[in-house]
Amino acid sequence: MSAHLKWFGKRDSVGEVEEGKILAPRFDERGLVPAVTTDAVSGELLMLGYMNAEALEKTIETGEAYYWSRSRKCLWHKGATSGLIQKIVELRIDDDQDAVWLRVSVVGGASCHVGYRSCFYRAIKTGDKPDNVPIELEFKEYKKIFDPKEVYGDAPNPTKL
Repeated sequence: MSAHLKWFGKRDSVGEVEEGKILAPRFDERGLVPAVTTDAVSGELLMLGYMNAEALEKTIETGEAYYWSRSRKCLWHKGATSGLIQKIVELRIDDDQDAVWLRVSVVGGASCHVGYRSCFYRAIKTGDKPDNVPIELEFKEYKKIFDPKEVYGDAPNPTKL
């Protein structure tokens, strides 16, 4: 158990959680809260990650984004390998304190391990569903900010299929 858990208050009442001044996050059954990350200037959605208590504490303490890697099952300092550090401009928590929003400035300009600026670089067409064929994705970003092989080498993608 982290020494910093004293930073989180108790969830004594709905009123206190929703309108009080004490940080009392509610982690799910896996000990995680979703973390939506956007560019602090443009508002562009960069990524969705998850934080456990330690990641949230380290983010608060350092002013840099930390997440919990569900695929690697370890604490993940965003940009530790690539140099694409997410500096916190503002950290918010939602009304019932079970999700966080990070507004960040990204050193190096990219947040996606595939090399794009945003992890949300493809769109799904809505309205018509083709019969018996997979849905085709439309690329919205075409230029990679960096070459993942140069940054990460030939290491296999940590994302589980």
